[in-house]
Amino acid sequence: MRGRTILVIDDSEAVRTALEVLLSLEGAEVVVADSPRAGLDRVAEGDIDLVIQDMNFSREATSGEEGIALFRSLRRLQPELPVVLLTAWTHLETAVELVRAGAADYLAKPWDNARLVTTVRNLLQLRAALLVARQREREREQARAELAARFDLRGIVYASDAMHSVVQMATQVARADVPVLITGPNGAGKEVIAAIIQANSSVRDGPFVRVNIGALPSELLESELFGAEAGAYTGAKARAGRFEAANGGTLFLDEIGNLSMNGQAKLLRVLQTGEFERLGSTQTRRVSVRIVSATNTSLAEAIREGRFREDLYYRLNVIELHVPALAERREDILPLARHFLEPGFELAPETERVLVRHAWPGNVRELANCVRRACLLAGEPTLRPQHLMLPVTVEAGAREPERGEIELALTRADGVVARAARDLGLTRQSLYRRMEKLGIVTDESGAR
Repeated sequence: MRGRTILVIDDSEAVRTALEVLLSLEGAEVVVADSPRAGLDRVAEGDIDLVIQDMNFSREATSGEEGIALFRSLRRLQPELPVVLLTAWTHLETAVELVRAGAADYLAKPWDNARLVTTVRNLLQLRAALLVARQREREREQARAELAARFDLRGIVYASDAMHSVVQMATQVARADVPVLITGPNGAGKEVIAAIIQANSSVRDGPFVRVNIGALPSELLESELFGAEAGAYTGAKARAGRFEAANGGTLFLDEIGNLSMNGQAKLLRVLQTGEFERLGSTQTRRVSVRIVSATNTSLAEAIREGRFREDLYYRLNVIELHVPALAERREDILPLARHFLEPGFELAPETERVLVRHAWPGNVRELANCVRRACLLAGEPTLRPQHLMLPVTVEAGAREPERGEIELALTRADGVVARAARDLGLTRQSLYRRMEKLGIVTDESGAR
């Protein structure tokens, strides 16, 4: 608590003195006020880290209405300021309601000194952690804005550091005329990264041709990529392939691991020389194409199993970008969900909690389908959890929240630990333990 300022608002001189002595022994600077007006004036002056307030201030008052009014005034004055309520046992229900409304915690009179000190210490550390988290979020927002101002990001939506690193790297390698391999699970956003590379490359004015190799029958792959002459196979007509269509631009080869060995040999030749022949032709053709490929499988494992050429792998993998699964970057879930909402729709707070906690095995594609389906079937403008129609799994409920989820919950809850814990499906004590384990709450300086 050293270096922190705590304001005690209570009409009892005995209570003010007792708290001043107790908290001063812990290293805090304690200032006191004997009325709500005096307390609000002191908060308005600034430099208050936490408030401990009584619920009644006049001798005849027993309803707690004065304390409720004071709390609401404090919230209006400084919404992020932690407020601890001192209440008699007869007013516990009121205190619980105020915690739901944003109070940091409540303690019953007569209080337990050890519990009060622990509560205050945790809340001060939490406030410091929240301030650091918000500073980091401001820095993230500034970095994203600066990147978007310099490059064409094709409307990508993200908030996580993990995706920012991928997008930043994509813009850096875009102008280099080298092949790029994008890895990551299905539906994570590999195609939009490929589009960013194309949009910021030296051939951005050329064609951007997409080929999903996994969606094409193996017997048609070569003709799709390299073209075919009339009669090359039954029913074949002369036509150009995707390489010719992409000449002067970028060819995006998705699910490259499904390419046949013969197709791999031809692709390797194109990468080396820019030359190829159509299926059924001996005429050599030349193209200038930037290759961006993607895979959701391990090409290294495919090489070991003899299903992928090692020399082609190193040709394709001059630069590798890995797009993490949505479950590994949960800070992106709500921005993406809001992006997918139809006009006029919004997410209820409890719906946001469900979205953040879901595992999303189908990644961004699953999230997009889920939100759009909910908008179609909800029948009201506010989406509720039941509109999502997501399965409830034991694994999702038992999973411990990661650092990003906790910081997001704390930011959304304005540092109110009870509210953040409720959003995460935890008790306050469990949230404190999880934060301590992750190093979010460390020493009293608030450093992490």
